[in-house]
Amino acid sequence: MAECEGATGRPPEGAPVTQIDLIHLSGDPTELGRRHGAARSHQLRAFLDDSLGRLNHLLDEPVSLGALRPTINAHREAITHQTPDLAAEINGLADGAGISPDEATLLQIRREVMGYRRVPTRGDCTTYARAGEVVAQTVDLNGNLDDQIAVLDVTPTGSGRRSLLLSFAGLLGYLGMNAGGLAIGLNLVLGGRWRPGLPPYLAIRHLLDNAADVDEALKLLSGLRLTSSRSLTLCSPGKAAYVEILGDETRVVEGAQTVHTNHYLHPDFVPHDELNVFARNSSQRRLDTCLTKLADVPPAADAEEHLDLLSSPPICVPDDGDIRLERTVAAVVMRPDQGRMYIRPGDPSRSPTHVFTLR
Repeated sequence: MAECEGATGRPPEGAPVTQIDLIHLSGDPTELGRRHGAARSHQLRAFLDDSLGRLNHLLDEPVSLGALRPTINAHREAITHQTPDLAAEINGLADGAGISPDEATLLQIRREVMGYRRVPTRGDCTTYARAGEVVAQTVDLNGNLDDQIAVLDVTPTGSGRRSLLLSFAGLLGYLGMNAGGLAIGLNLVLGGRWRPGLPPYLAIRHLLDNAADVDEALKLLSGLRLTSSRSLTLCSPGKAAYVEILGDETRVVEGAQTVHTNHYLHPDFVPHDELNVFARNSSQRRLDTCLTKLADVPPAADAEEHLDLLSSPPICVPDDGDIRLERTVAAVVMRPDQGRMYIRPGDPSRSPTHVFTLR
């Protein structure tokens, strides 16, 4: 069972305090979802009632659950075909939270419903890994989602793959690590045609449920049809890598240290990058800054040093009050060698560190 070791350090005076719920989930897939939904029922109902999961605060044209039903059904079919256990868990989530199966599925595909955002933006995630040591990243999202943070401690029946996952608003997966020593972070990249498939957040959960290391995860990933483009950063003992995803193609880059932001880096994919020029400039600045700052972070540095790096501008993207723009809603350091996840919720430059440990 995972433990929350509590918050460390003192936030600056006047900084908002963000609570992180730790939700222990065990059982078969339906029971995992039911427990998750029951633990977050009030928050999920309120979130869905807030302009349909805040989608109508973000989209140029309003949408309704009815209008989205064909999209939801197409994704549900793809999820069920590729990961039937996760499909059952989504149904359990609906039952436990007292929401409809369509609403529970919509929570998993919100980012795909939003699609490409070609408007100027200032950030999305900055992620890096050191082989066998750490995966660290900012989480940059729009929609003011720092009030939807939870940590899931997941132990499926019959599996030795216990995992810790960061979750937002009912997601079964986002980023995380398992007790076998595999940690996975992610970055949004824009390219290819987005289509019904397995959402990348659920793909990460599937990898953590079934893979022990980077090589196993990459093999599993090669057999999945994802719905949208992403870059995943993976780390396990002795290896770090990122894998860029563009439609049905992937490119893997391994290294003792990897850094990724929000534009494609592999030369095969660079010509297909759809990121707008403003976002690309931000992405390049954050990439260059991260590489420079990492040169001063020694091997085996403690989590606070990594979190301080993630909390510095321009890597940390501040809130300017516009719900439509991405901002940093958390910074996360995963130490799979220690079984520990360190999180600063909200603006990480103004919040204490919460520590979660797999026991």
